[in-house]
This record gives sequence, C-alpha cells and structure tokens, in this order.
Amino acid sequence: QVQLVESGGGAVQAGGSLRLSCAVYRRSSSTCTMGWFRQAPGKEREVVASISSDGGSAAYADSVQGRFTISRDNTKRTVYLQMDRLKPEDTAVYYCAADVDSDRPRTAIADYSSWGQGTQVTVSS
Repeated sequence: QVQLVESGGGAVQAGGSLRLSCAVYRRSSSTCTMGWFRQAPGKEREVVASISSDGGSAAYADSVQGRFTISRDNTKRTVYLQMDRLKPEDTAVYYCAADVDSDRPRTAIADYSSWGQGTQVTVSS
C-alpha cells in the first residue's frame, strides 16, 4: 500500500513559478514509477509528467514541455514538480500518483493505482 501526500500548491500570477512536492509513504523500500496529473473544472484528469523509478527518465505532456520539470529524491521519498512560466490554463487540482508495477515513465491514468488527495494551483492573468 502506498500513501501519497502533496503540498506546495497555491495562487500565483501568470509567468510565475511553483514547486509541488509529493511525499511517498510505503512499507516497501523499493521505488516505482511516479506521475503528476491535473484536473481543471469541467475537464477530465490528464497527465502532466511521469518519472522512472530511478529518476533517470521522464515524460511530459506537450502542454508543459519546457516549462515543467519532474524530479525525485529517493533518499527523501519525495517527488517534485517544478512549474515555471505558469499560464492561466495551468489552473487545476494537481495529483501525485504511483504505478507500483512499473519502473518506467507512464502516461496512462489507468496504470496508476495510488493517488494523493490533490493540491490546488491557481494562475491568474
């Protein structure tokens, strides 16, 4: 069983930056694929970024490529999402998720079995 706790959301003006953190609580010491997703009001949940278990590779949605960076510190059992040059369309609830059956970046929501409670990000113009 994996428990995920996000933090770092908030309100920022367009062009600003935020860093989200996801603390991973798991009995096993092994690592797994982690992802960040978001859901805006009235829209479906979508992938933002995913990172391999060792942090060596990542995948991004086209809409955030070049602006967002996913990373992880396995010694701290924490995954990060650095968000730069934020746009109003980035406004959403951001969720951290774990795919315990994989070690490579995954972008399909159905692959993820554990989810955090979400953290709100609001970008004003």
